[in-house]
Amino acid sequence: MAEHIPGQEYDYETLPSNYGLGSTMIAGAFAGIAVRRTSKPNQSMPWRDHADRTLKEHSVMYPVDLLKTRMQVLHPTGGLYTGLTNAISTIYRIEGWRTLWKGVSSVIVGAGPAHAVYFGTYELVKELAGGNVDNGHHPAVAALSGAAATIASDALMNPFDVIKQRMQVQGSTYKTITQCAKSVYRAEGLHTFYVSYPTTLCMSVPFTAAQFVAYESISKFMNPKKEYDPLTHCVAGGLAGAVAGGITTPLDVIKTLLQTRGLAQDSEIRSARGIFNAAAIIKRQFGWRGFLRGMRPRIVSSMPSTAICWTSYEMAKSYFTRRSNEN
Repeated sequence: MAEHIPGQEYDYETLPSNYGLGSTMIAGAFAGIAVRRTSKPNQSMPWRDHADRTLKEHSVMYPVDLLKTRMQVLHPTGGLYTGLTNAISTIYRIEGWRTLWKGVSSVIVGAGPAHAVYFGTYELVKELAGGNVDNGHHPAVAALSGAAATIASDALMNPFDVIKQRMQVQGSTYKTITQCAKSVYRAEGLHTFYVSYPTTLCMSVPFTAAQFVAYESISKFMNPKKEYDPLTHCVAGGLAGAVAGGITTPLDVIKTLLQTRGLAQDSEIRSARGIFNAAAIIKRQFGWRGFLRGMRPRIVSSMPSTAICWTSYEMAKSYFTRRSNEN
């Protein structure tokens, strides 16, 4: 049993050798969903209390994601939503405040498994590619690991994202994710849940690569010793999410068109076949500005979500490492 020396800093950057892929996936799942808070703070597992706050903050930010979807859905007249303030007031006045959380259950159900796959793949590829060697800075490895992670996790999460956006659009009558899934499957077939997957990858791979490179670089600059520091992880995660979210907005607009095409009134949009056809429709109907629809709420929602995700993940890693060293 290793003796803990008071004041000694744990090297938590890589999980201990006796913590394999399973523990990494548990840490990743924790970053995606929350564990129920106990009646009093759990001193042996302090990240449980942080998890409850994580879920609350995700719930608070979900309406911003709904506003992004509403602003990205294409209408010949430009739609009802011309800005964040206008969108919030319009939805509140016409549909009520509860509408802002429609579809959140789809995110909750899919987030845990998707994040487990995400971070499990990231750590595995990073280890195989030599990213943990000499504790140095390896942006290329971070980008490769992030890209592999998003390919795997998006394969799992894409159907949940389709369901979420179908429930988010104006006039949606779906009450539950099960009802939505069955209805979409019967009306449009199984392929509908993956029609946007190539576009999702085209967006998510550069998003994740940019996010991981930015996160690793900012973390290295702010915390060169790579010690566990929640403030560093939070700030680095938030900035990384803002950068990645902004530059991938055009692809997110295309993805939204494909995932909500079955609800469109425009026959051209309803028949959109893929990324290039969808891009041509957006350019023809709305010009280049159409690709920037929803950029502001996308950035606003990306910053806290990535900050929360990275802070939670690093906290779980630190907990596993500290427990291993103390035992």
